[in-house]
Amino acid sequence: MDATDTKILMLLQENASISIAELAQRVNLSQTPCWKRIQRLETTGVIEKRVALVNSEKVGLGLTVFVSIEIADHSGQWLQRFAELVSAMPEVMEFYRMAGDVDYMLRVAVPDMAAYDRFYQRLVEAIPLKNVTSRFAMQRVKSTTAYDLVAIGDRRSLI
Repeated sequence: MDATDTKILMLLQENASISIAELAQRVNLSQTPCWKRIQRLETTGVIEKRVALVNSEKVGLGLTVFVSIEIADHSGQWLQRFAELVSAMPEVMEFYRMAGDVDYMLRVAVPDMAAYDRFYQRLVEAIPLKNVTSRFAMQRVKSTTAYDLVAIGDRRSLI
């Protein structure tokens, strides 16, 4: 990946619906080489997919809950079953296996506290868990999906 690829990615992270013509102009390429670079970035998995970001509050999902989960059973079979169950829950927006005192962390989006309680009941009834701790977001201070690729590239050049 070179500086032009980085510029393309930065611009696509800002606006994935930018036209190829405008993108090519902004990175000083003609349209065909620019399109080929995007295709290569998609083929190699650097670009996973292009999506529309939806305002959760405007679609009725105004409550964000961070759920920490500790488990007692660490067998492969149990972990696979747990991952499948949680991944299938539409309220779960992000799902991470963690290092440290918590085994898993979820980011859950629901309309309100009653909806979270229904989610929580389904979660704890679906599979045995050691401990579940819920933290409710009061305000979203920052939310981004864009990585600072320029800073990463700068750090790589120092190594």
